[in-house]
Amino acid sequence: MSPDITIKITDRKGVMHEVQAPTDMNMNVMELIRMYELAEEGTVGVCGGMAMCASCQCYVLNDVPLPEKSPDEEAMLWEAYHVKENSRLGCQIQIKPEIDGLEVQLAPKQ
Repeated sequence: MSPDITIKITDRKGVMHEVQAPTDMNMNVMELIRMYELAEEGTVGVCGGMAMCASCQCYVLNDVPLPEKSPDEEAMLWEAYHVKENSRLGCQIQIKPEIDGLEVQLAPKQ
């Protein structure tokens, strides 16, 4: 079984990228965006993945089972701009086999 899954990420310019995401490195979607340089440097993961800045906010575009939002994630999204019903913080979505096929779109910069 391959430790990689496929995730589709639409960047802030509207370009969709289909990327391979390792499930064996304890990474999250925000780190994946940074790894593939899908956003301008310094615009994603400003807080380092602590759910304290919403710079990694993305919109979940398909029905993939994700964990419930933590109270910290809920609070940060409550204060963020451009929030929609399908908003999540990329730093709070762990790369696991269960999210294979996830499709997200980066929210506009804060």
